[in-house]
Formats: sequence, C-alpha cells, structure tokens
Amino acid sequence: MAEYEEMTPNSAKLFARSSQLHVNGVSHNIRFFEPYPFVCRKAGRTGLEDVDGNRYTDYWMGHWSLILGHAPAPVVSALRNQIDTGWMYGTVNEQTIRLSEVISGAVPVAEKIRYTASGTEAVAYAVRLARAHTKRRVIAKIDGGWHGYGSDMLKAVNWPYNLAESHGLVGDEMVISIPYNDAEESLGILAQHRDDLAGVIIEPVLGNTATPADADYLRSIQEFAHGNGSLFMLDEIVTGFRLRFGCMYEGMKLDPDIVTLGKIIGGGLAVGAFCGHDEIMKMASASGAKPHGAYVGGGTFSANPASMAAGYATLSELKSNGMAYQRLEKMGDAARKGLRKAFGEMAKVTGTGSLFMVHFVKDGTDHILGGADASRCDTSLLRRYHFKMIAEDRIFFLPGKMGAISAAHTRQEIEDVVRASAEFADQM
Repeated sequence: MAEYEEMTPNSAKLFARSSQLHVNGVSHNIRFFEPYPFVCRKAGRTGLEDVDGNRYTDYWMGHWSLILGHAPAPVVSALRNQIDTGWMYGTVNEQTIRLSEVISGAVPVAEKIRYTASGTEAVAYAVRLARAHTKRRVIAKIDGGWHGYGSDMLKAVNWPYNLAESHGLVGDEMVISIPYNDAEESLGILAQHRDDLAGVIIEPVLGNTATPADADYLRSIQEFAHGNGSLFMLDEIVTGFRLRFGCMYEGMKLDPDIVTLGKIIGGGLAVGAFCGHDEIMKMASASGAKPHGAYVGGGTFSANPASMAAGYATLSELKSNGMAYQRLEKMGDAARKGLRKAFGEMAKVTGTGSLFMVHFVKDGTDHILGGADASRCDTSLLRRYHFKMIAEDRIFFLPGKMGAISAAHTRQEIEDVVRASAEFADQM
C-alpha cells in the first residue's frame, strides 16, 4: 500500500476532491477500493493510464464490455463519423435498425428487440414483461446472481442470501432465489411457488463467481418453467457476444422466452436490450387503451445513434474475424491453466472462454459450483492479490472481480498475469 500511495500522489489529490462531491468518491459502488482508486486519464488497446503516468494492463475492461480492447480503430472511426452528424436524435434512426438486424440474425429468440441505456433497465423491463404476459407475480433468480441495481432483482446477491441487500426496497417478497447448479433443490423451491411463478431469470455464467451453469441444470429449469406456463429468461448481458457470435444459450440447446443483452452490443457505450419471441414482446406495445400490456418505454438515451453505431462496428468486426472467438478461448484456457499451476491447492480457478477468476479456498472448499461455494472462500485474500497486481505489477483487475480478456491482449500479457500470480503464491 505504501508503494501504491507513493506512485499515485495525483490520484490521491483528485480522489480527495471527488470525495467531496460523490458518495465514497465514486459513481458505482464497486469502483472503490482501499486506500483509493487511481484516477484514469486515458486508455488504449489493453492499457489504462492514470494521472500520475502509471500504465496498467487492464483485465476489468470496462466492466467486461470491451471485447476489442480500449478505443479499437473500427469503433473510433464509427463514432467520429457519427459525431459529425449528431449523437442524440431522440427519434428513430437507421443505426438502430442496422444493429438490430445483426443481433436478430445471430440470436434466434430476438424476433423483437427493445433497447435501454443499461442492463439494469433491460432486466427490469424483462421482469415486467414476464409478469404482464403470465398475469403472475413471483420471479425466481439465482443465489448470488447479479441483475443490476433495480429494486425487483436486488435480492440474494451477496452472502448471506437471507438478509436484505438494502434498505428502501419494496416488493422483494415477490422475488425468490434458488441455488446454482443444484437442480433438485431448485426445482423443489420453484414447485412451492408454481401457481404464482411468472418466470425464472438466470445468468449462464454467474458473473460474481465466473462459474458456468451446467447445461443439464439449465435444461431442467427450462423444462419446469415451460411446463408451468412460466417464462424462462436468460441474462446474457455479460455472455452475449462474449463467448461466441450470438448468445451462449444456443450452444447449450436451450430455448429461452426472453434474453437480456448489454455490454458488448454497445461497443463500450451505454446500452442494454431485451429481446424475445414476438408473442411475448408485443406486450410492450403502447397501443390500445390503458392499461395495455406492459409499459416498457425505454429511456431518453435508449437507442441513441452513438451507442448503436459503436455496437454495430463492434459486432461487424467480430463477425468479419472468423478466428476471434477461437483465439479468445485459447487465451482464456492458457490463463486458467497457468493460474491453476501457479496457485496449486491454494485456489480454484473458474471461468469459460475469455472469462476467468481466482478463488482462494478455505474451510475445505473443494469446488465452486455457485455463489454459496464462492462465499466460503477467502475474499479478503482475493482483494489483496488483486491489489498486489495493481501496485507491484501494473496489472489491473477490479479488486474482487473476474477478469476478461480482449482481442487486443497478447499471449505475453497473459504470461505476465501468471508470473505475477506465482510470485504472490510464493509470498503467501
């Protein structure tokens, strides 16, 4: 910590000013870490540079949204062209149509799409659609699942799951949670609420732990939901276009009713989307007398041409580079393999494709199948590990969070992470 403070004096001064203006000095809770987060002044490819001139190799990558790296040329070019003709129309624009044509061609369930400015909004609207379509109230989510800060889904996110996440929430009795990758217990809980169960929403990779769902587990939940007249919803805000050109669910032989998207489809700009089969999405139509189906109007900045242009440029680049996902998966495999070797029995390494995360085991934890398993690991040691990487190795993981590899990362940069991790293991 002394080394970090010595190398970041300008960040310390600026963060003191920020703390006078913003709660905890930040505008997103998870961006704060002790003693203070460095203040970034520019970014490019795989690097962040702070106001003191320190350069960090970035694996946080804009909340995992920057699959092409920071400021990739195709996105920069698209944005420059867009800015010349305006970046906020507040009306229908061709950029949205072009992006939706790409998404609907890659995501079979996307018969109709609605955009928002964030993933939180996309999930909130998907939940409202499920309740409107089924005329039921209860939504099931995963223990440890993250679906944004909206009141509907801010439940059972952090351990212990039976305690409220926040004051100020109402209606959370209409949300239940089920254990990840445990079909028997999950189905038992769902059965208890079957008469009022509007839908189930699941991340195919649990973002808080980088744990992939077992395909058989998801199929069992889907079978129950469809047999019960409930909607089966997948939150692919992180995984959509991250692991393949399209959604993760296709490779798992699933048939969701609604899918939420975000992050990569905006090319690093503000975006969220929910999409689904036409018969469900038509509930969002504002035509007809009040009350109509489900009022999901989007927001002021939904489908703004700048986000749409950046998203289209990103997906076009991914689509034209047939080897992009194979390379990302190989890099991810190399990272996970190297980290497992570096830590040995000290830690479990989770992830898939270009996502990975380290869990320092304690209390005899021998597997990480979901949030409850991860909660028994040494999260304070994980933050210490990530902070060591920032201060000593100039490698940036947001402390406590999983890492994401971009197309701009090199094999040498992956080896640097493994080397720094082995040094930390030796220190411990």
